[in-house]
Amino acid sequence: MLAFIRYEIGTLPEGIPRKMSGGHVVITIDGPAGTGKSTAARKLAQLLGFSFLDTGAMYRAIAWGCLQQGMDLTRHDLVTNFARQADLQIEDQTIRLNGQDVTQAIRLPQVTLVASQVAAIEGVREQMVALQRRAAEGQNIVTEGRDQGTIVFPEAPCKFFLTASPLERAKRREAQLRSSGQTVPLEEILEQQQLRDERDENRTIAPLRPAIDATIVDTTSTSLEEVIDYLQRVVITKISSPRTIA
Repeated sequence: MLAFIRYEIGTLPEGIPRKMSGGHVVITIDGPAGTGKSTAARKLAQLLGFSFLDTGAMYRAIAWGCLQQGMDLTRHDLVTNFARQADLQIEDQTIRLNGQDVTQAIRLPQVTLVASQVAAIEGVREQMVALQRRAAEGQNIVTEGRDQGTIVFPEAPCKFFLTASPLERAKRREAQLRSSGQTVPLEEILEQQQLRDERDENRTIAPLRPAIDATIVDTTSTSLEEVIDYLQRVVITKISSPRTIA
């Protein structure tokens, strides 16, 4: 079971056809950690009155649950079974796994590393992809992750892939951890980040890469406001065409 954040449709930005509010438009935002994709996706969804789905939180929650149970991650059958039975609730920026609030816990460094391992398991990924597609049925939705535009929603009319320099991404992660009371050396963050990037980019199933029709956005020296403004302008241009309305 999966719940997700749904923003009410109010006054749509100028240039977006009102009939879209009754249609089905999927906007995907992919990229590695630290590029700002989660914040950008959430803000864009708010501006458009779309639903928002944080798929990274789904994998993190499953990873956290496996760690809590002391599960052997090489036992893909056990991890997959856990994912299939899990009750995931993602709503109002609160993430619950089987009724327990894990919003803060899933952001811990050890969970971050395990999440990429869990996401590489075929059975887990099949389950998560099925849930993500189900969540998008009949919805105008902004969804973020690592394979949204390539695997989950390959026909989405608006696809973005966010990037940033490794150092800038690590600095953002360091600031995020510090804000939650955690102190991790920048060098360690860079090392973990490189390890996860290599794992995500080289895995056999749904490797991290931009869709061939994705718009690449480098956020290294760009403010969040500038990124959001650019994304919104691209969206307006692309989905104003009747062909993008399902």
